[in-house]
Amino acid sequence: MNKYEITFIVRPDIEEAQIKKIAEDMKKVLTDEKATIIEEKAMGQRELAYEINKFQTGYYYLYTIESPVEAIREFDRVARINENLLRHLVVKVEEK
Repeated sequence: MNKYEITFIVRPDIEEAQIKKIAEDMKKVLTDEKATIIEEKAMGQRELAYEINKFQTGYYYLYTIESPVEAIREFDRVARINENLLRHLVVKVEEK
């Protein structure tokens, strides 16, 4: 299994409870596909470097995982469909 870092940004105009549910749903997508969550970090609301869909801020989340490629593909597919996510990024961490 490979190690990945996943960052995603949730829209700021929804309630905090719903933001947490979205983050849990995205985590469930990974764990359902046999990914192991090594570390998860809710980084809170931050200002965006540039405006996305007329939003100036967003709620950032960072997951470090060990996962098969299929889980990453499924996460990417779901993240593209989910209208509550402004952006997401998956980076493969190279082992030293």
